[in-house]
Amino acid sequence: MTTERTKSQSPKSLTGLIPFLTPYRGRIGLALVFLVMAATATLAFPVALRMLIDGGLVRQDKGEQMVAMREHFALLFGVASALGIFSALRFYMVSWLGERVTADIRNAVYHHVLQQSPEFFETTQTGEVLSRLSADTTLVQTVVGSSLSMGLRNAVLGLGALSVLIWTNPIVMLQVTLVLILIVMPSLWFGRRVRKLSRASQDRIADSSAIAAEVLNAIPVVQSYTAEGRESDRFSLSTRNAFDTAIRRISARSILVCFIIIATSAALLWGLYQGTQAVVAGRITAGDLGQTVVYVILLASAFAVLGEVYGDLLRAAGATERLMELLHPLAYCLTYFSRSCAPAAGR
Repeated sequence: MTTERTKSQSPKSLTGLIPFLTPYRGRIGLALVFLVMAATATLAFPVALRMLIDGGLVRQDKGEQMVAMREHFALLFGVASALGIFSALRFYMVSWLGERVTADIRNAVYHHVLQQSPEFFETTQTGEVLSRLSADTTLVQTVVGSSLSMGLRNAVLGLGALSVLIWTNPIVMLQVTLVLILIVMPSLWFGRRVRKLSRASQDRIADSSAIAAEVLNAIPVVQSYTAEGRESDRFSLSTRNAFDTAIRRISARSILVCFIIIATSAALLWGLYQGTQAVVAGRITAGDLGQTVVYVILLASAFAVLGEVYGDLLRAAGATERLMELLHPLAYCLTYFSRSCAPAAGR
């Protein structure tokens, strides 16, 4: 099988997973509900903290202060408990989906490959197929069972924190938002390079697996010609190429993450500085500042995690694209999946 090595993937390639996710709509819906509830509990924590500072720490009467502090700490514990419960439920649901969808994809790809003509196996390296069944499906599992959920959760947290900050400090946060937009644009441009290197890295790994499978399947012939040294050198060259490509991908992604974290932190620190000035001027209370600090931290961490998740999505997009190449045409994939995998939705 010939593949187009120069073909670049985008997150749109992940749409190939839709036929495998559709049978589990109910579980996906529950996972989204738990995700939103966990994000809501996280966003409620700074509000409870503000109430503690303004309502429990500034009272003059010591008796009233102790009673108020107990109430506010009980509220904080309730928020933390809700966060823990909903986070655990979200983790279970998305992990289950990751394992189930990965198993379905492996079954579909393997079943489809077994139905191919002899010509397919004469032109396709076995190691290429094995690499897609193992390494590529593992990347898909990481995205479905972890990264995608983390991305959605941090997107909700980031938007929620940004909304509250704009509501409480509209002028300052409007400035910060404009700066964040200027940060996102070059990040998207740089992400294209990471995307291309991700595809190239996966292809080089598949090349190494293909060489190993080719030699091991014909080891009597290799040994009869005393070609062990030559084949070992060929495999070493392939793994070195895979390593070099992976290092370029890692370097590009590291630079992208570094830029996002530093630029985002600088923008948000400016907003935090403006908040401290407002406290000094008496425009907001200490509790408002504490709430702002936590929301700023949530917003900064959300952007940092989204940068990491975007890199994972790019790698998984390449893996999905390679798996869908084995399942071409897509109509067969839908036919097979509805016949053999759909009953698993009830499990």
